[in-house]
Amino acid sequence: MSTRTPADGIRSLVIIGGGPRAVGVLERLAANRDELWREAGRLIVHIVDPHPVGPGRIWRLDQSPLLKLNSLAADVTMFTDETSTIEGPLRPGPSLIEWAQEVREGRIAVDVPDERLAAEIRTLLPASFPTRRLQSLYLSWFYDRALDGLGPDIEVREHRATARRVTDGSDGRTRVELDTGRALHADVVLFSLGHNGVEPEPEHRRLIDFARRRELYYLPPAFTADADTGAIVPGQRVLVRGMGLAAVDLIVLLTEGRGGRFERDGDRLRYLPSGREPRVVIGSRRGVPYHSKIGSTLQGEAPALRWFTREHAALLEARSRPIDFAEDVWPLIGKELLWAHYRELFTGHPERVVGSWDEFAAQFSPLDPRAALIAAETEEAVGDVPADLSYPVPPLGDDRDRVLDDAATLVSLVARTVPDELDRLFLPTLDRPLAGLRGDAHAVQEAVRRHIRRDLLLRTQQEHSETMAVFLALLQSLFVFADLTASAEWSDRSRVHDVNGWWLGWFSHLASGPPAHRLEELLALSEAGIVDFLGAGITVVADEDQGCFAAQGAGSSRVVTASALVDARLPDTSVARSDNEVLRHLVASGHALEELVGDAGSTGRLLVRQLDTRLSVGSGTHSDRFYAIGPYTSSPFVGAFSRPRTNAVSFRENDKVARALLLHLAELSAASRPTSVPVAV
Repeated sequence: MSTRTPADGIRSLVIIGGGPRAVGVLERLAANRDELWREAGRLIVHIVDPHPVGPGRIWRLDQSPLLKLNSLAADVTMFTDETSTIEGPLRPGPSLIEWAQEVREGRIAVDVPDERLAAEIRTLLPASFPTRRLQSLYLSWFYDRALDGLGPDIEVREHRATARRVTDGSDGRTRVELDTGRALHADVVLFSLGHNGVEPEPEHRRLIDFARRRELYYLPPAFTADADTGAIVPGQRVLVRGMGLAAVDLIVLLTEGRGGRFERDGDRLRYLPSGREPRVVIGSRRGVPYHSKIGSTLQGEAPALRWFTREHAALLEARSRPIDFAEDVWPLIGKELLWAHYRELFTGHPERVVGSWDEFAAQFSPLDPRAALIAAETEEAVGDVPADLSYPVPPLGDDRDRVLDDAATLVSLVARTVPDELDRLFLPTLDRPLAGLRGDAHAVQEAVRRHIRRDLLLRTQQEHSETMAVFLALLQSLFVFADLTASAEWSDRSRVHDVNGWWLGWFSHLASGPPAHRLEELLALSEAGIVDFLGAGITVVADEDQGCFAAQGAGSSRVVTASALVDARLPDTSVARSDNEVLRHLVASGHALEELVGDAGSTGRLLVRQLDTRLSVGSGTHSDRFYAIGPYTSSPFVGAFSRPRTNAVSFRENDKVARALLLHLAELSAASRPTSVPVAV
């Protein structure tokens, strides 16, 4: 290992990116300092970000007060707790709701910049969905607390700048060039850049060119909350492709953000337009929005995984052949979801089922897990694999007849024991709720509205706590999978394109949707004529003859034309095409590699060693100075913050990385010290 001794003997760590993941690592540096750094000398930590350190870009204070988290105030924390399985010391602290309570009581001092935020703090409840601006205050306070814990030998210096590139310096260290013209010299660099934009893909470049030539408006995949939508004028028809969180943010800004308001009329929510709104025509592959957040609690037996357990994951990892997520993992997760749903129904709501849980479980347990992926309450699905699923069904091969028989057995079992269709769960129906829909514009509107009303009923009413059981089973499965992917061997032995492709999107559709009131608002906007649902299987073309965008939903003859189009989703990950110059330069200069997966090509992510998140540089070797964390890397995808007491993967990652950085820097310091002291004579 090169000593790369700085002239002043002070070691330097540069963190590029100053959002929540970066300050989470900083807090872990403080927590591990006494064990790993106390005798190592002085360390300067440079944090480079054009946005405020702590909140970063996504959670900055300077954004619309209408934009919210899609998590409850009680489900947000930045602190480790007694459930955290980490090597470093635990440093518990308040969750967001506990922090707000302490601010109200005067036990935490925070400079609240305006009355709107002060009012939010005064009225915040555990079940409230906080604004992003309130989260910004929490993250800024967390950053200050992390700084206080660093001790006198670790100094943090902020740089409101953008890193342009990293190069080898003349002193053997890394030179980090900033857009201000300044350069920092680092012994070690941690890239913590969060979500990044990318250069437009060919399809988007064609649409950009078409919009420019025809004087139309087109917004390619982007961070919708940051997009300039000022060119969209009142009454203009806007096609929106996508119905996830980015679309929800967009609609909020184009309606309530333009002066409209919602008013309660008994049990019904109504929208009162301002007259400044455009007309939004929206569709997606599924044709429905992400499922709303869940408001119920369990009433039956506590959930526990039965098939996709940590023990089974260890057996998968120990095998000699690669792990295929779609074949080896996904069927087990699918079976877990159905098991959780029906167990909660039988044990928590026995008045709505026929027979006992033990009887149901005895018939359900032997079924092939693949049957859970294809069993659907339609005649066609009993005899074949449903078409157009967004998730893969592993090849059935010689087991085809047996698996289809098991699927038919499952459908029959549910039909006999669960009388109400509303209480039944089948994964294909969950995945494609509008499958088979045919009809005119009115029929599509009513079908999507019925779906949203059903979703709100199932996910906000206590009598349907089975939806919470499914969510918890999915979350537990995610934790097991994250542990599996965090193993040192995963990057070399798995086909992660199955994960980076459909799995995270499917998980988000089911578990990371908007607050329920956002879906209620979407219904009100539809009934007010502001939002028009186009349905599933949406296709969009640039119509050169008419000089406009044209869209159509599957199974409908209706074609809608518009002068504006928004692709409402985050850009796909591609570090080689990133709009972040330092990432592009890392790959182009050979300091990093994109993750390659068999014949599928690149996942677009930086390849890192799972042991400590060092960048991989080829042939099983790893960088001696560069580390990276975040959604653009091959590490498990984790959020920057988490629910309390869930042994959060992000906190385990932060601790792992912080310890690796301190050990690395301490080794550099030890190697550069003289081995003997001259004796004066």
